[in-house]
Amino acid sequence: MRWIEICIGLGVLAVFFLLKKSGQASVGEAKSRLRNGGLLIDVRSPSEFQSGHLPGAMNLPLDQLEIEAPRRLPDKDRPLLLHCQSGMRSDTAKRKLAGMGYRNVFNLGSYSRAAQVVREP
Repeated sequence: MRWIEICIGLGVLAVFFLLKKSGQASVGEAKSRLRNGGLLIDVRSPSEFQSGHLPGAMNLPLDQLEIEAPRRLPDKDRPLLLHCQSGMRSDTAKRKLAGMGYRNVFNLGSYSRAAQVVREP
């Protein structure tokens, strides 16, 4: 009986991680979009951003997105590559921006994954 519970728990965990990854842009796709004018957007809080951020990243905190995006991101066709600490806030930001009419929004996921996109050739 205990093995069944463990297997079910592992299965749920695997599905969670697969769903989380499925909404993220591939590293190659993200690099291409950055090279072609995409914006790197960090949706963490200002204090998180100030404690360290990726080169060229714009800070647009999730809780200010709906107010600041129209002013700071006027081109709704420009590729936007979002990241945060773990990938959860950037996923939420992606959905919000899409709902606001932004057409090229991509979730890079976590800070460390976004760093791979920015730093690797």
